[in-house]
Amino acid sequence: MSSRTPNTDDIVRPMQSTAKWYYVVFGAASILALVWFGLWSIQLSRGLAVTNLADWGSAGGVTWGLYIGAFIWWVGIAHGGIILSAAVRLFGMKRYLPVARLAELLTIGALSMAGFYIVIHVGRPDRIVTSVVQAYPVTVHQSPLVWDVTVITMYMVMTLTYLGLTIRYDLARLRDDLPNILEPVYKVATIGYSEAEDEVIERIVWWLALGVIVMAPLLLHGGVIPWLFALLPSMPGWQGAIQGPQFLTIALTSAIAGVIILALALRRAYDWHHILTDDVIRGLTLWLGLFSLLFLWLQLQQVITGVYAAPLDQRSFAAAKVTNPYYQFAIGVVLLSLAYIFAQAVKAHLFSPMRSLAASLLVLAGTLTEKILFVFEGLEYPTFDMYYNTPGHYFPSPIEIGSLVGTIALCTLFFLVIVKVVPVIELHAIEELRGEGHSHVEGDD
Repeated sequence: MSSRTPNTDDIVRPMQSTAKWYYVVFGAASILALVWFGLWSIQLSRGLAVTNLADWGSAGGVTWGLYIGAFIWWVGIAHGGIILSAAVRLFGMKRYLPVARLAELLTIGALSMAGFYIVIHVGRPDRIVTSVVQAYPVTVHQSPLVWDVTVITMYMVMTLTYLGLTIRYDLARLRDDLPNILEPVYKVATIGYSEAEDEVIERIVWWLALGVIVMAPLLLHGGVIPWLFALLPSMPGWQGAIQGPQFLTIALTSAIAGVIILALALRRAYDWHHILTDDVIRGLTLWLGLFSLLFLWLQLQQVITGVYAAPLDQRSFAAAKVTNPYYQFAIGVVLLSLAYIFAQAVKAHLFSPMRSLAASLLVLAGTLTEKILFVFEGLEYPTFDMYYNTPGHYFPSPIEIGSLVGTIALCTLFFLVIVKVVPVIELHAIEELRGEGHSHVEGDD
């Protein structure tokens, strides 16, 4: 049993020294990313024909598949991450202040991967400039797809502003402990800084947090993105007002799972047990359980209304959905995670960081599988007869699966680089913990 008090040396240690594990993980992630870029180069040279997308001869005529499903998944993680950070600041949830910046950084990393999927799915990246950007002034008035791109861009700008404002405080006070090689970067980031701005920045960040919380259900993962699907009555698997709440619960569930994984990885790597405490991990795990329960409840609503006295098209889709083994896997792993979370809430001795890590990984696997199924099954079972005589069913090609591995590797590289550049635990969190006379009994993870 040991007790430690957090200090500034803890949060600058990742930037001052590099362990062997860092090079191993960096090397492995780099290899996976390079493999993916090699696979993508094949797609660029041969076209989207190398995937099963739009293959009328064998894939049921599906034009959207893993690329769009993974895009939604990454966007959900991003939106949920910034909502978590905004809630911490807006409602004064000081207990979770150590993970607030992790959630903000997760938002930037996940949004970057979501944007990358747009480039991948276009087929020819040059069309982003020659078609999408050029036509934007017209299409923004009439295309939900362009609304999606607009909202994501706006969210990225808000998140970067949010992070940039909060990080100036840390860089100004920790300048002597930061890497000298990055001094020009830190000078640019702290141009014009004075302590007099701290109170103003705090108010600005509060209002930004309020904006994020308000926009989340109206325009972000509870609004524009589900509208892309819910407003198509010819697709019974997509249509309906329930899609907004469903997307939002999946976003929050996935983001909290991602933050738990990040927090546990960093606390193990840098011995931050006294900062990212068991109490914080347990609290995040309980929140994960709440949003997992909401996710399952909304899934149940869709299934019940689809199989009981529903129109024939809705009944056909619902039957295909519930009998799909991949859907059963998605719901099963979330149920398994929820069972553990509720059990450890009732009997505290059942909690362990490693079990929370396993539950988080299962939840992410479940939400990703559900989103991919949501996309392509919605296309395979439309109301009209266009696809009924099209043979086969869609299954992701190796190149599509490689994109998932590649984007996870790229996001990993993003965090490996960022821990060397800025403190990923903000100084305010350390000051708050020290002010409370914080102590911690280390876990066994």
